[in-house]
Amino acid sequence: QVQLVENGGASVQAGGSLRLSCVASGNTASLRCMAWFRQAPGKEREEVAIIYTRNGVTYYADSLKDRFIISRDNAKDTVYLQMSSLKSGDGAIYYCAADARPPICADWRSARLGSWGQGTQVTVST
Repeated sequence: QVQLVENGGASVQAGGSLRLSCVASGNTASLRCMAWFRQAPGKEREEVAIIYTRNGVTYYADSLKDRFIISRDNAKDTVYLQMSSLKSGDGAIYYCAADARPPICADWRSARLGSWGQGTQVTVST
């Protein structure tokens, strides 16, 4: 079992930057990937980015890859999401997710990862 706790959500002005963090605990050695998703009010949850914990390979939602960066610190069992040039449409609850199964990680956009955090709120004002 893996527990995930997100931090860093805040209210920011459009154009600003924010860094979210996700700390994993429990059986973290088994993890193969950690990812970020987001869900805005009235919208479906959507993928943001994923990082493979062992080799650092990353993938992004096409619409976000120019502004968001996912990174990891394995020594701290922590994954980060650096967000820049924030827009009002980026406002959402951001969730961290993780999984130990390579096929689930490969299909991460389906959001079937097994462990999820409670989410952290990001509000972008104009």
